[in-house]
Amino acid sequence: MNKFLIGLRSAALWAVEVLHFAFGAAAMILLSFLVEPGRLEAPLRAFCRNVVRLAGVRYEVRVSPGFDASRPSFFVPNHVNLFDPFVLYPALPGRTRGLELESHFRIPFYGRLVRRFGNVPVPKLKAPSDLMRMWRRAKAALDCGLSLVVFPEGTRTRTGRVGPFKDGVFRMAVEFGAPITPVTIEGAFAFNNRHSWLLRPSRIVVHVHDTIDTTGLTRRDVPAMMTRVRAIIAGPVGAD
Repeated sequence: MNKFLIGLRSAALWAVEVLHFAFGAAAMILLSFLVEPGRLEAPLRAFCRNVVRLAGVRYEVRVSPGFDASRPSFFVPNHVNLFDPFVLYPALPGRTRGLELESHFRIPFYGRLVRRFGNVPVPKLKAPSDLMRMWRRAKAALDCGLSLVVFPEGTRTRTGRVGPFKDGVFRMAVEFGAPITPVTIEGAFAFNNRHSWLLRPSRIVVHVHDTIDTTGLTRRDVPAMMTRVRAIIAGPVGAD
């Protein structure tokens, strides 16, 4: 398919996506005032799945036999494009929420949706009091049986490869004694990336890797853990 046809196709898909997202998000928000949000997992997953499908993506999920579903964990994926949360939410086992930049909570429809369903805001100005408040909210979510998705790169990749990691999620995992589950989103860079608005026909594979126990680890173990997890995530998409 040449670039002109991909452009026409992409424009049509974006128009459909905007309408679907606006109406779908509004419906989910209104429904959350009538039904406790924790009981709306199935329709929320279906909504996110449709966001991805309407963008022309086929995707599959591969769960490693070493994944531990018995405990809430930090899911740690690579970050490729704006569709990543919608790819991940229906793909990840169990009940999940995300750590999300505080500024995202001001995005029309999307911000109200993630606030209603319990995502944890990450402050831009990281004063000690702000960070402690975020850590308390993250710990409370885990204690309630929710797994948390955190993009350790902190930004979308520019090359398709996995970028450097920030250590925040690893320090939280060690402090809380919470497991870490690496996740790879493979094939998403060809579908859409930060350099282009085009949506190309693609197939995405979500790899849910073996869960890593953090019991007994300390902050001194964080750098080695970051290196290990990054290597696992980078495997299916190519190491730097």
